[in-house]
Amino acid sequence: MTDHTFTDPERAAVYRAIAERRDMRHFAGGVVAPQLLNRLLEAAHHAPSVGLMQPWRFIRITDSALRAQIQAQVEEERIRTAEALGERSDDFMKLKVEGITDCAEVLVAALMDDREKHIFGRRTLPEMDMASLSCAIQNLWLAARAEGLGMGWVSLFEPQALAELLKMPAGSKPLAILCLGPVKEFYPAPMLVLEGWAQPRAVQELVYQNTWGVTE
Repeated sequence: MTDHTFTDPERAAVYRAIAERRDMRHFAGGVVAPQLLNRLLEAAHHAPSVGLMQPWRFIRITDSALRAQIQAQVEEERIRTAEALGERSDDFMKLKVEGITDCAEVLVAALMDDREKHIFGRRTLPEMDMASLSCAIQNLWLAARAEGLGMGWVSLFEPQALAELLKMPAGSKPLAILCLGPVKEFYPAPMLVLEGWAQPRAVQELVYQNTWGVTE
C-alpha cells in the first residue's frame, strides 16, 4: 500500500459500483432530486477528455411531449434493427430495450459542435472525442449506482433525426439517450445475459501479450 491508496472500505466501494453497474431498462418512476442530479452531472464532468476539450453536452428532457417523440424515434429504430437481425428478429422484439416512458429523468448525451478545432490528441484519432464522452457517461453511470439509481444507455435512434428534434447545431451529434431514476431492484447480472441473448467472455480471453491474439 502507498500513501495514495484508498482505504480498504473505499476501494471496496469503488469496485462494487463497477461490478454492480447495470444497463437498466425497468424503472420505478419517481424523481431525482435537483441536488442529486447536479452531483451526478458533476461526476460526469470530472471525466478525462483528450486535450481537455470536454466535448460532452447533456440535454435534460423535461417536456413530456418531447420525451414521447424521442421514444417514438427509438421505437422506429427498434423495428429497423429487428428487420436487420434476420433470424434473431423475433427474439430481439421480445427484449425491453429502453425505459424512456418509465424513468424519472431522460438525458441526451451529445458531442459538441466545432470539434474539428481541437487537434491535440485527435490528429490521428479523431474519435477520441467520442471516447471522452463515453468516459463522462461511465462516470455518471457509476455515480448513479452508488446513489442507488438505475441508468440505461439507449442507442437505438437515428442521430440526425434526434439532432433535428432537439434543435442541435450543425456538427454536433447525439450519442446516447440516458434513462435515469429509481428502480425496484438491480438486475443480478446483465439483462442480456438473463434473457439468454448473449454471454460475457472472461477477461483472460481479451488480454493479449506483446502481439495480437497471444494470451500467454
